[in-house]
Amino acid sequence: MADITRLPGLRHLRGTPTLHIRHLRNGKVLHAGTGASFWFRPLSAVLSEVPVDDRQLPLLFHARTADFQDVSVQATVTYRIVDPGKADGRLDFSIDPDFGGWRSAPLEQIAGLLTETAQQYAVELLVRTTLADALVDGPATVRDGITLGLATNARLAEIGLDVIGVRVVAIRPESEVERALQTPARELVQQEADRATYERRAVAVERERAIAQNELDSQIELARREQELVGQRGTNARRQAEEAAAANRIETAAQAEREVALATARADAKRVLGDAEAAAETAHLAAYRDLSQGTLLALAAKELAGNLPEIGSLVVTPELLSGLLAKLAQQS
Repeated sequence: MADITRLPGLRHLRGTPTLHIRHLRNGKVLHAGTGASFWFRPLSAVLSEVPVDDRQLPLLFHARTADFQDVSVQATVTYRIVDPGKADGRLDFSIDPDFGGWRSAPLEQIAGLLTETAQQYAVELLVRTTLADALVDGPATVRDGITLGLATNARLAEIGLDVIGVRVVAIRPESEVERALQTPARELVQQEADRATYERRAVAVERERAIAQNELDSQIELARREQELVGQRGTNARRQAEEAAAANRIETAAQAEREVALATARADAKRVLGDAEAAAETAHLAAYRDLSQGTLLALAAKELAGNLPEIGSLVVTPELLSGLLAKLAQQS
């Protein structure tokens, strides 16, 4: 909206770079242009203000597909007034000379015209398209159809409008139909999720089985090693017993040999001693062999006296003396 400065009986208008201003007086154009600035008298001036910037118009309308399904179309149309003279001549863009506001609503008229025209082209396309095709390829098809239709529309060309671009944001069916259409996809997603869950569980079970198998293998290997250890211990004990028995046999044999040698030595010693004693006794007897009986008796008595206990008194009978004297007389 242009800025208007008010003075008594006189006004000053200052436009903007996106507004085309036209000043008429008595049907003649005094000022016209974008970003114009001038003085005017409010009682005789006719002012119009046409925006020439790019404007976006959101659209939301319903249509029916070839299979009689209701869909909602959400789109955006970007347009621009490229010929302000045509637009000002066909629509009321006049403004209040005191405050600068539009006397009517020209942009709403343009919005209504664009909405109905775009809706017409979209409905003509969707009525020949099934719901499935509309949901898959519909946005691009409807966009191209609306763009071509608006670009060749004579009514829009007459008011100086140029459609810059059309965007179809979404084509959506009714909520119940949309949920019904989403159900197979959701089921597939759920099936994929279940399959992933089952696979994950299967992997977990397989890993648990592998862990259990590893534990069992470990226990078997441990039992086998314990068996080997017991067998090795038995072998070691048997070897120790054999070695101990062999050592005992060796020790026993050595002890026997020592005892045999000792007994032999003792026997030899006794034999030598006996031989010596026998030789001494033989020599002793040889020494007594040539002695007389009386001498022998005397020696015997002496030897006997030496071995007898102490005798306090000796009784000599006449029989003993008579026999002894008789023997001495015979020898003499």
